[in-house]
Amino acid sequence: MINGIWFFMIIVGIGIALIYGKVDIVNQVVLHHSQEAVTFAIGLTGIMAVWLGLMNVAEKSGLIKSISKSMGPLIRLLFPEIPKNHPAISAIVMNMVANMFGAGNSATALGLKAMEELQQLNPQKDRATNAMCMFLVINMSSIQLIPLTVLKIRADAGSANPMEIIGATLITTTMNTVIGVFACKILERE
Repeated sequence: MINGIWFFMIIVGIGIALIYGKVDIVNQVVLHHSQEAVTFAIGLTGIMAVWLGLMNVAEKSGLIKSISKSMGPLIRLLFPEIPKNHPAISAIVMNMVANMFGAGNSATALGLKAMEELQQLNPQKDRATNAMCMFLVINMSSIQLIPLTVLKIRADAGSANPMEIIGATLITTTMNTVIGVFACKILERE
């Protein structure tokens, strides 16, 4: 679906450029911005590699299990249908921790793992469970303690103080998550 939307937008853009005789601008934009995209992606690869490595070490060392235990009451409140000690819990916790530290790109792989684990618990494979919906809401709103990706973008753009957004980010992401969880709990189906 999303590929179709992107394809449509690209075709419409090229069509408008053809109508107004501005095809050269399309070529310039494609060449310039594709180079920027590659440079940006390579820059984010370092952050992703560090976080995925740290998450792997944290999981193997037992740190994730410790964090899961300390977050146990909250996880059981948010995800009552997940059995205790199920692998979905550690995948959810790892995703939440990666998101909290602003490593959203790294959290994507962990989020996919969590969804795979939740799908194994799903009795109706063609419908999302309450736990899947709740996880998606938490993943998308994600409280951010340190928004690494945004800080990197701000630093790369030459910001005098890239860290000044941390307070505002913490407040808004916390409010997003609380409102999202509240709405999800209201809309849960039995």
